[in-house]
Amino acid sequence: MKRIGNIAELRLAMRRNKRPIYFISPTNFNLMGIDEWVGNFKFINSIDCYDGRHPNVFVPSKIPHARCKSIEGINNHLLQCEEVIDYIARGGPDPVAVFLMFDETTEEICKKLGVEILLPTAKLRQHFDNKMETVRIGNKAGVPSVPNALGPARTYEELLSEARKAGLGTDLVVQTAFGDSGKTTFFIASEDDYNRHAAEISAEDEVKIMKRINCRSATMEACATTSGTLVGPLMTEIIGKPELTPYEGGWAGNEIFAGAFSEKVRAKARDMTIRLGDQLLQEGYRGCFNADFLVVPEDNEVYLGELNPRISGASSLINQAAFAYADAPLFLFHLMEFLGIEYDIDVEELNDRWAREEFIDSWSQLILKSTEDLVGTVTDAPATGIYRMAPDGSVSYDRFAYRWKAIENDEEAFFLRFTGAGDPLYYGAHLGALVVRGRELDDESELNERARNWITGIKRLYASKPVT
Repeated sequence: MKRIGNIAELRLAMRRNKRPIYFISPTNFNLMGIDEWVGNFKFINSIDCYDGRHPNVFVPSKIPHARCKSIEGINNHLLQCEEVIDYIARGGPDPVAVFLMFDETTEEICKKLGVEILLPTAKLRQHFDNKMETVRIGNKAGVPSVPNALGPARTYEELLSEARKAGLGTDLVVQTAFGDSGKTTFFIASEDDYNRHAAEISAEDEVKIMKRINCRSATMEACATTSGTLVGPLMTEIIGKPELTPYEGGWAGNEIFAGAFSEKVRAKARDMTIRLGDQLLQEGYRGCFNADFLVVPEDNEVYLGELNPRISGASSLINQAAFAYADAPLFLFHLMEFLGIEYDIDVEELNDRWAREEFIDSWSQLILKSTEDLVGTVTDAPATGIYRMAPDGSVSYDRFAYRWKAIENDEEAFFLRFTGAGDPLYYGAHLGALVVRGRELDDESELNERARNWITGIKRLYASKPVT
């Protein structure tokens, strides 16, 4: 293939791609829309969010959800499903795959199927996914974390002892090594708080103990390449909103809005993310990653929160943001890196251009989970597509769509359904993702009235019956 010398050639090369590329995951959410940029790109999913109407989504007819307790387990089951094996075989020679989550079993299955994985190894990703390792990598790169201590907290007294040695006080945040959407982030200000989470915390040999600070959560998508680290705009993280998630530290969406943070904060976060990416590259990791930050608005201080060495929940928003349409989505640079395409791209020029406000349009995504302590089976669920909000705040289905760019105005939103009719309903179940133009947070980082109306309106379209 011809050496890539500019963005136009990159876009053309990806559009003309002939090698079959599969994103294998429960849904296509994280890479939604990439099939419009990359030729021969397909999604293999276990959940049919689109009722069979998405042209590039394949869902096998029999997926026993109950057997799979993790995304890795679901993906491994998919790869061993005869329908999926046949689908890949029909797709053409030299297939490749990308995943949101995978493990060493996934690698073994793919090797047997002759499917190349376009990601760093599972062992490497697992290593960098450890929250203790995030602190250490950040320290190497000169990227500070919130004041913290790394050590055991098998009792409340031991937790306080570790905190005391590091001068963290007694109002603490504790994280275990691995977790999903805030499920293993615990806010501990008393012994009662500790006792509620003692089983999870005491089971770990080492936990991250942080001083609790008054901050706003932010995130930045990036791609570490051999030419340097590319970074997208700084996004607000929507965390722990009780209307969206039952978990106090749980991720519940993102907002892109240039004015959400000062230019000083945005510049700091860009520099910190580039440092992290360059450090990851030195340690053998390349490709897409996500860095979470904690921002103290009063003094423009920025701390590293978490490092996610993978495609992330924010990828779906950032890959279709204004800068991506002006140049190319971050994920295309990831593909270029792993497909062995030679290229000469000025990373510094791209980062400088993407940092300008005119390249940052305003969008929000909300992740809706079941927040009621109910156990049942869904009998009715809203379809994926475009919904409209009436002047009185009520919400109704308008038309089918499989891309959120089909939104035409501020009164519309795109809903991607995860939980449908016949699926189990339980505390914390993922109902779906909602994407809207503009802001869903106010200046105090609380959900605004429009956001609350959208959440209420979509949830009212769900009905369930109790388990007998």
